[in-house]
Amino acid sequence: MHKSNPHTFHIPVMGLAFTVDTPLKVARFGISSVVSIIEDNLLEQMRKFHSEKEHEEYFPIDITDIDHRAKRITAYLNLLNKIVVKQFEQLKNEPFENKNDIVKYFELLPDNSELKALYIEMKNTKDESKKKLLQKQLREMISPGAIDVNIMTKCDRMNYADDGSLLPVEYADAMAALRGFALSELSSSVVFSAGMNPRLYSYCEQFNDFIPDNNGKLKKKIILKVSDYRSAYIQGKFLARKGLLVSEFRIESGLNCGGHAFPTEGLLLGPILEEFNSKRHELSSELFSMCNEALKRKEKKIFSDKPQIKITVQGGVGTYSEHKFLLEHYNMDSIGWGSPFLLVPEATNVDDETLGKLSTAKAEDYFLSYASPLGLPFHNFKKSSAEQQRLLRIEKGRPGSACYKKFLSFSSEFTKEPICTASREYQHLKLKQLQFENSSADILKKKVENVTDKDCLCEGLAASSLLKNNIPIPHDMNAVSVCPGPNLAFFSGVFSLEEMLGHIYGRKKILNSLNRPHMFINELKLYIDYLKREIENPLKELSVVQSKYFSTFKSNLLEGIEYYSNLLPSMKLDTEKHVNNFMHALRNFESQIQNIFIPEAVAAG
Repeated sequence: MHKSNPHTFHIPVMGLAFTVDTPLKVARFGISSVVSIIEDNLLEQMRKFHSEKEHEEYFPIDITDIDHRAKRITAYLNLLNKIVVKQFEQLKNEPFENKNDIVKYFELLPDNSELKALYIEMKNTKDESKKKLLQKQLREMISPGAIDVNIMTKCDRMNYADDGSLLPVEYADAMAALRGFALSELSSSVVFSAGMNPRLYSYCEQFNDFIPDNNGKLKKKIILKVSDYRSAYIQGKFLARKGLLVSEFRIESGLNCGGHAFPTEGLLLGPILEEFNSKRHELSSELFSMCNEALKRKEKKIFSDKPQIKITVQGGVGTYSEHKFLLEHYNMDSIGWGSPFLLVPEATNVDDETLGKLSTAKAEDYFLSYASPLGLPFHNFKKSSAEQQRLLRIEKGRPGSACYKKFLSFSSEFTKEPICTASREYQHLKLKQLQFENSSADILKKKVENVTDKDCLCEGLAASSLLKNNIPIPHDMNAVSVCPGPNLAFFSGVFSLEEMLGHIYGRKKILNSLNRPHMFINELKLYIDYLKREIENPLKELSVVQSKYFSTFKSNLLEGIEYYSNLLPSMKLDTEKHVNNFMHALRNFESQIQNIFIPEAVAAG
């Protein structure tokens, strides 16, 4: 169904619920978005909701079915596909009249789009026969946005049968999610995020849609979300050796993003993009050659023509000038705009209470936490009902959450069957253990905080969509977790889809009155704060390995500053004031980094 993206941006996955049905809201306008498919209970609830809304038959897939997870995912994705096809056909057949979706399709496009130029020509044409001819041509040229899916590779918990026996590996969470996508009718991409999962990647080989068809084309494609070139190269080669070609590398800022953060060793986004841009043809040729050789060995159809490997980027983009610079200077194929879309009800699922808080939030309301049971840094929002609930439970002496979904149950520290570190069970056992530790008051306090920082994301990141659509929430777990990137601090209010795209494409400005530094400067500050925080962590005894890591981190930051100093003349910032502010910030941060002291390592043994 999906041909090519007429837009120069995409909407990345956000949480479990925020983009769970975004394709139904924006795909007909040619906008591509990403749906998380890790939480099958939520998908089943949303399938029931949208089936009833669209008068489609709904047959529940019960949890007693051993393969319920994959089947639920397939059924939901097929429903999304069916509805978007119907929406798009209706749009294509509408007359070109104001307020119709077909007019909105073209009005939303970037002003330098060839498609938009043809649309404007049609609008200005007085000759009725030529106008109809142009309208026919426009209808034939448009395409809907892609319905892509996201699988967080670390969410690959093994599952158990009713009798307590361990189920085969294909029923693990991420494996079943991949099967659900692979068996769906979609022609789109799976985004693998959170690093390499060899068994999951290898499982792609089992499905023909990831292998070229008789025309050398792929029905299902692979997108890798990566933080740096080295990671992309290693993962891309792993897949290519199995006859699986990566269609896109989606670069995400290690810290200037929403959701889970994956900090690099101080490698900044600009130098990372430079490396990708300079090596993209070399990377593409090597992976293509390696992939075709693997397909030949397996006696499979090879790629007849070398497919384009796209390079895209996301994380902290906030202005049209930044968007344009990334496209033009680094030759990016698309730019991800995530967190700002949380303020666009036409595009995402944010309940009214959370939307109100986000739309009036201050910069200090956004913080990098350790709320995730995965043990990764996690961007958080102080005013969220989930964060308020977490603090209230601690105050009442009952930290932790009831754990029903168990998607993040990975700790076997106290139990034979893994449990979640955000669960009340785990936190009770861990805090009890800490009572007998011989630590100073300050260290003990920090250890307790490390335990109680963890929060239930399975429920919190799903609740918003249920609340917004008045869908009953099991067990009354209605506290909302929200994980916007720090860039959202510069957006205030609630916006229409037209207003947000107008901002992205430079037709209007919707930033609030806060002084917003360039995205590269914002990321640099986040990395400096992160390095200081890690060095000062009282629970970490500095080893030789960690000392070397901190030294490399510091060195990479200084090299990044030098890179940006040399890049500045090419950036074509809006005013002389912006240029001076950028350079002043670099010099200030350079001084801060040079003054960061890395203590001596404690020798092992």
